[in-house]
Amino acid sequence: MKKLALIGMLAIGSFAAQAQGTLSGNLTSNVNFYNRDSSINAMGNPLYNNLMSGGETWMSLRYNNNGFTATLRADAFHNSNLYNPGEPITGYGIGAWTLSKEMDNMTITAGYIYDQIGSGILFRAYEDRGLLIDNALVGIHLKYKIDDHINLKMFTGQQKNVKTFARYEPVIKGLNVEGDYQLGNVHINPGFGALNRTMDQESMNAIVAKINSYELKDRFVPTYNTYAFTFYNTLTAGDFSWYAEGAYKTAEAIKGAILDDKLVNNEGSVFYSTLGYAKKGIAINLNAKRTENFVLRTSPNEILNRGMMNWQPVVARMRPQRLLARYTPASQDISEMAIGGDVLISPNDNLDITLNYTDIKTLDNTALYNEIYGEFNYRGVDNWQFQLGLQLLKYNQSLYQVKPNVPTVNAVTPFTEIVYKINDKQSIRTEWEYMSTEQDFGSWAFGLVEFTIAPKWSFAVSDMYITSLNKENPAGVTSQNHFYNFFTSFTKGANRFTLAYVKQVEGINCTGGVCRYEPAFSGLKFSVNSSF
Repeated sequence: MKKLALIGMLAIGSFAAQAQGTLSGNLTSNVNFYNRDSSINAMGNPLYNNLMSGGETWMSLRYNNNGFTATLRADAFHNSNLYNPGEPITGYGIGAWTLSKEMDNMTITAGYIYDQIGSGILFRAYEDRGLLIDNALVGIHLKYKIDDHINLKMFTGQQKNVKTFARYEPVIKGLNVEGDYQLGNVHINPGFGALNRTMDQESMNAIVAKINSYELKDRFVPTYNTYAFTFYNTLTAGDFSWYAEGAYKTAEAIKGAILDDKLVNNEGSVFYSTLGYAKKGIAINLNAKRTENFVLRTSPNEILNRGMMNWQPVVARMRPQRLLARYTPASQDISEMAIGGDVLISPNDNLDITLNYTDIKTLDNTALYNEIYGEFNYRGVDNWQFQLGLQLLKYNQSLYQVKPNVPTVNAVTPFTEIVYKINDKQSIRTEWEYMSTEQDFGSWAFGLVEFTIAPKWSFAVSDMYITSLNKENPAGVTSQNHFYNFFTSFTKGANRFTLAYVKQVEGINCTGGVCRYEPAFSGLKFSVNSSF
């Protein structure tokens, strides 16, 4: 595999050198150095016990010439903790490649394909390196522009298995038709999608063996083929915008309860809609989603982020603040009824106010997540920016973090952010948060100071401290701790280097818009990002 990757990169480089066209690329590399710290439970796995370091690297090349595009990406994982934070993986090979040609109204692509149908509820092949999600469709993809109003997509292939550099065996086929019409003052973008997944024999054998272990009354005959369909439309009229999507899939073997491994034979459905209104000084957005048994994986043998064929929109807002992000809810595909609303009021150029409400329950009315949120931003003082906000939160930690029998987290979190612009290149940003709660670890305080010298340097120091420890916390922490972080970055041209000392509490961590549950971490993190 190493030789294939090298030969492929050399071939693209050689071809680009001899022909007209453009060649570009990028590199992303992360390295972690682990320092065992029993006081915060950063221990108990091979990374802390003996490996002591690990990381991952992606290098991509892209060549374009006269409607022809070729891409190649090499992936390297050397004791990487991304797949499962406590389970290091090692591997190297071709992570993705594509050959694509545009001709008249048609584009044909072969290789590793990233695309989606509608909002992604029915099908989404995408990459998220922070979560090590790379569920590319390995196969053939065709796009055809029928006329000025209708576009057609068809694809077939197998989903990539990111851990093994191989493919999941089930075969996926899809069709997508989208329209674009102007009807007087109304603009609509209707769409239809269909998907078929055909199970392979080995996967089916595992399903049958599991079903045969049940009592007779709970057994059923699983199907090789699952079919799913979606209809969606975006309507825009003046200051209003409305997106609506409804999806259905036929009955198949799925894990029928959020915290249960038992297979059931259920059909599934999703209804999702957003309604927006915006004009000068005010913007309103309402959204809702109802999900019932809409599990789409390569097979029910896969768990967590593995074998996912689709992506469901999350109604709750992702919060960038450190403490607020600790209780970010994930979309549920078995049972979820979610509603949310945002109001942005901007009476002048110096002030804007944001109000948000989110409520998520199961279909049998079990409370999962509830948030009341407000913030205001003020820019009316020269060289200063002020943000002040408050979050009231209820979070079902038992379900979202798979911690049976722990109580729901009830938290009140005020926060503020202050930015002072020293001159055109230098600025200081401070962030302060306090979370008051009696559940999980207990109450927290967080502070951060960041100094930026544009466009090259950034320095930051932060501390997260347990101000009132819940001695019954599920992580078993017995003493109050400081969680210090020291960060610096250097940017020159298209190259960015970062180095950080991190002492991180167990829980949900959000970085760069990516959130995931992580165990406690102690050590150094180094990264390089470059493009050419």
